[in-house]
Amino acid sequence: MENIAKYIDHTILKAAATEAEVRKYCAEAKEHGFHSVCVNSCYAPLVSRELSGSGVTTCCVVGFPLGAMLTSAKAFEAKAAVEAGAGEIDMVIHVGALKDRKDDLVREDIRAVVEAAKPALVKVIIETCLLTEEEKVRACRLSEEAGAAFVKTSTGFSTAGAKTEDVRLMKKTVGDRLKVKASGGIHTPAFARELIEAGADRLGVSAGMQVLG
Repeated sequence: MENIAKYIDHTILKAAATEAEVRKYCAEAKEHGFHSVCVNSCYAPLVSRELSGSGVTTCCVVGFPLGAMLTSAKAFEAKAAVEAGAGEIDMVIHVGALKDRKDDLVREDIRAVVEAAKPALVKVIIETCLLTEEEKVRACRLSEEAGAAFVKTSTGFSTAGAKTEDVRLMKKTVGDRLKVKASGGIHTPAFARELIEAGADRLGVSAGMQVLG
């Protein structure tokens, strides 16, 4: 996996992240050729400036980490992040609505972010650790119907992170129509390789330097 760096969204989302730490992540991403640096939206202007001309993308999370916010607020945050330089948006699904089988609400929540974020692509975090297998499949299908580009396993802030079997299930559900991002708990080159072989097109990794080996 000599090109594993290109799979990595170098991620720093902790509440106590400082500007100096975010700059460090940007420098590492540029040096090693990571796909993006993923941050909370308040850091979009800083990261987009730091990465300017490098070929590394600015990625921002929206509705993070719970997803339980007004759709209008999610859409507003996505639009603001893109205007500040984000090229990719990772939004959290409305988990409670999915469990209530309010599929129209879930679909429109995603669609609102997809529309607000254009031309940036949107990844939908379905938080697999909180879902049944049926709910995971339904979340993937609703994400596809709403126009998302990716489905993503986890925030990394809930009860568990990425699992190989979830990546396989998500890939089986979306096929080549959407891409799959695995995130949460990825700390070794071996696990990163396992997730990619299971179908992951992207990895959300806070320990990016460790995963490079």
